[in-house]
Order: sequence, then C-alpha cells, then structure tokens
Amino acid sequence: MSNKLIMPFVRSATAKQPKAVLESIVAFPPNRETLGGTAYFIVEKDANLLIDCPAWNEENLGFLQNAGGVRWLFLTHRGAMGRVKEFQEALGCEVVVQEQEAYLLPQLEVTAFQDEIVLNERFRAFWTAGHSPGSACLYDAAFGGVLFSGRHLLPNAQGEPAPLRTSKTFHWPRQLRNVERILQEFSPETLSFICPGASTGFLRGKGAIAPAYEQLAKLDLSAYRQQKPVL
Repeated sequence: MSNKLIMPFVRSATAKQPKAVLESIVAFPPNRETLGGTAYFIVEKDANLLIDCPAWNEENLGFLQNAGGVRWLFLTHRGAMGRVKEFQEALGCEVVVQEQEAYLLPQLEVTAFQDEIVLNERFRAFWTAGHSPGSACLYDAAFGGVLFSGRHLLPNAQGEPAPLRTSKTFHWPRQLRNVERILQEFSPETLSFICPGASTGFLRGKGAIAPAYEQLAKLDLSAYRQQKPVL
C-alpha cells in the first residue's frame, strides 16, 4: 500500500469524526468539494468499501487506514469524485465506476461496468442513469438491504426518499424509470434502508431512511414527471 500523497491535505481545526449509521457502516461529514456530498464507509473484513469521496484531510485518511484500509472505492456519480486520485494513491484501493463516468478519470486505473457489477456476496452495484449519465447505486445485502443511492434518490424536507430534478439533471424521464426499476427489483424484505449521498441534514440525525421500500413505494411518480427543475 503506497503512502505517497499527490496533493496536500485540506486541513481543518474543526474536522468532525464519521458517525455510525448501522453496525459496520459509518457516514463521513458532508464534503464541500462535492457540494455537500456524504461519503460512506463499510467495514467488511478484507473487503472494506468506501462509497464516494469524503473530504481529503488527515483525519479522514487516518480513520480509513486505522479501520484496515479500503478494498474498493465506489463512485455513485461524477459529482462525488472529489480527490479520487489522492485516495487511490494513499490507500491502494480499486476504483469502481459506471463506464460513462470513467472517462473523467483518465489517469487512474479503474474498474468500469456497464449495467451491473457484483463485488462479492454482500455488495453489488447497478446503473441508474438520470441524475448524471453514469449515476449508479450500490446495494449492500446486509441489515435487510441497504441502498447507497448517491444523488439518484435524496431525502426531501420530510426525510422521505425522492428523485430531485435540477437544472443539471442529465435525463429526467430515465431517472424516474430507474426509480421504478428499484421498486420492481426490491421488496420490503430486501430494502430496509437508503443511505443518500447528499441532503442528509433532512434525516435529522437518523442516519438513513427507513423503512426504505415502504417510503419509496409511496411516491407518485406520475406527479414527478411534470416536475420543473429545482435551481
């Protein structure tokens, strides 16, 4: 494992520690470099998984190293890339990303996938284009099923999961179809939690959206199809 650092740390005297979401899953504080994105870390023996990039600072790197390092760094979308190069160089991790985002990392060794990739018996990822061309979600089969949704699904002001249409949304109808895909593919027994990649303040300290499938099934997607972009 290389300890060479490509860029200096972003130092902070008030750096916050990651917080536990579920046993073996923690959430990092929102990262300013990814517009308030929330990165997650799953401890799984020799298969530790980092989802999106937390802030590049000494505290976060030390936390990851002390927890046994990172086997995979999975990126949910291009806006969550942050300091991918620095994390890969420091931790020697494999970067996994949907193929339509992979070209944005030309100098890195990445594992790109098209529709789905299975990392092990616990983790798999699948393409959910819409927010961005290569937006993807990661599914953790533990704890009754945990979906790391990136910005494909975010909590609204009531803490409920919802797609969000912005002025930069790549393809809104496709994003809604991929919400339907999640409802078809999972069930209340296989999708208990959603860990969103941003807007986690709306969760009001809960850490994750639950019961995830039941809340997602309440969405009126026909109404969302008429939704105007949120600037």
